[in-house]
Amino acid sequence: MAKNMGIIVCLLIIILDIVAGLLGIEAELAQNKMKHMKVWIFECREPSYQAFKLGLAAAALLSLAHAISNLLGGCICISSKEALGKASPNRQLAAVSLVFSWIIVAVAFSMLIIGALTNSRSRKSCGLPHHRLLSIGGILCFIHAVLAIVYYASATGTAREEKIHHGTAREEKIHQHGTHV
Repeated sequence: MAKNMGIIVCLLIIILDIVAGLLGIEAELAQNKMKHMKVWIFECREPSYQAFKLGLAAAALLSLAHAISNLLGGCICISSKEALGKASPNRQLAAVSLVFSWIIVAVAFSMLIIGALTNSRSRKSCGLPHHRLLSIGGILCFIHAVLAIVYYASATGTAREEKIHHGTAREEKIHQHGTHV
């Protein structure tokens, strides 16, 4: 049952991140359909309410996928470089993928929110262009899917390894002493 649960969690994370990525790209397409005028380095454009809604939805789904992978994956704490060097390969992979997934989610979320907010105004706005924020944020959602799955799988694998290791150590103590510890 636990193995099936892991597959379901991985599929859920993948689906959420893929949908978030597609929504981010769709938001960019909706934004590009609006009228805009470029003068030198400044750009004036009509906001797209559709791009605003899609960008916010993408950011929400990305956040949900990240929360699920982190909450259900558990906490993998490594306090120093030495501890990282002594850790099992699964624990090292979990730590590295956790750090990179946080970086990717921070950048993607920021890009999706900024892209959505540029479309939240009710009238035309002029300023420096924010090209491709929504689509790049969407693409980063796909990268997040990979990192979140790697984190979840390696973190749960680490937890299983530690459970087996602690169970084996306890059995060895019982065998040595001939009594229950």
